[in-house]
Amino acid sequence: MVCPLAGHDWLTLYAYPRSAFWLESQTTELARSNAELAQFAYIASHDLQEPLRMINSYLQLIERRYKGQLDKEADEFISFALDGSARMQQLIRDLLAYSRLGTRNQPAEPVDCQVILCQALDNLQMAIYESGAVVTAEVLPTLLVDPTYMGQLLQNLVANAIKFRSNRPPHIQIAVTYQPQPKEWLFSIADNGIGIEPDSFERIFLIFQRLHTRSEYPGTGIGLAICKKIVDRHGGRVWLESTLGQGTTFYFTIPDRS
Repeated sequence: MVCPLAGHDWLTLYAYPRSAFWLESQTTELARSNAELAQFAYIASHDLQEPLRMINSYLQLIERRYKGQLDKEADEFISFALDGSARMQQLIRDLLAYSRLGTRNQPAEPVDCQVILCQALDNLQMAIYESGAVVTAEVLPTLLVDPTYMGQLLQNLVANAIKFRSNRPPHIQIAVTYQPQPKEWLFSIADNGIGIEPDSFERIFLIFQRLHTRSEYPGTGIGLAICKKIVDRHGGRVWLESTLGQGTTFYFTIPDRS
């Protein structure tokens, strides 16, 4: 009796279904692991806030009651402790914001991105005024996106351009073009700031990655990681081009689902 599979490569015949099953199981496991990690980050960050709030309150009480009554070194120690407590509170708030990106499942809706941008610029009004920034923008389209995330994305990128400015007033240009192949909208936010070295282009989107000391520029190094996660959740891509000392342009895409 002749085997009906004679002449076939048995390894090839069985490799594909096993490989597909393995890939599917690994994808499911990765999704479960990511969900658990996001939930852990949220719970841990939330539970850390209350004891840290208490520590900060007592430190402030000590400063008010004993500042100037102890020696100069003691006053410095209290100041260092307060500064550390404030930075830890900001880190926790940023970690909560990052972890919430994985738990919010509001469906996308038609959103006028021009309105969203105006709201973002209103939120940054003080920073724009103090820095002397000039922000220009093309008319933005209406897209199927999460309005809260889209606002956060635009606000973070404009705030980033204002923060990392040179000795010149920031000039920020926001543009958008439609790309038929693939069907997507390409946004760009260009500035005339300090620029970024090429070897930092990928690292800058990682969580808690900082390219400068806190004394140079404040922050926790999570803003661009949030931007990347928002773009990823919308099925787009984010990248940048930059020349050190001249400025940076951030690009991101949003698929056209209309």
